[in-house]
Amino acid sequence: MKILDLAAAKQKAYRLLSLRPHSEKELEKKLREKGFPAVVVKETLEKLHDLKYLNDASFAVSLARNLVVNKLWGNKKVALRLREKGIASDLIDLSLEQAREELPEEEAIEALIKKKTAKKKPSAFDVKEKQKIFQALMGRGFPPGLILNKLGRIKKEDIDGEDWE
Repeated sequence: MKILDLAAAKQKAYRLLSLRPHSEKELEKKLREKGFPAVVVKETLEKLHDLKYLNDASFAVSLARNLVVNKLWGNKKVALRLREKGIASDLIDLSLEQAREELPEEEAIEALIKKKTAKKKPSAFDVKEKQKIFQALMGRGFPPGLILNKLGRIKKEDIDGEDWE
């Protein structure tokens, strides 16, 4: 292992972390893509852990909170994003639990429904409009049963092609 490689890898990692927090897997992937040898990447990641610049637990909690509170995403979509970032399942569950203490899924759905129906008259809130809102909320990762509960009564056959788990 060359000392220059290690210094360059650390410099690159510091630069990446100064832009935004990264998970360990993300940072490892980016360093490998830059052509650093596995030994150098491993050493760099260990150094970052020692300095407490790299912590998957705090990264997961922070990202989950941002997605839940600021972007109003459902648990499925948040979990998928965290998994993409290389976060372990137990950390995903823990970070979602903490984020949902601040804003439960039910409240997020209510806020989104209120936002989408704010400019409409109650008479314009028909089945077609509910279908559009349903699709939008499904896209944000909310469970269909909870969406239907919050939207009010919609017959299952009114919404075509959905998987009713």
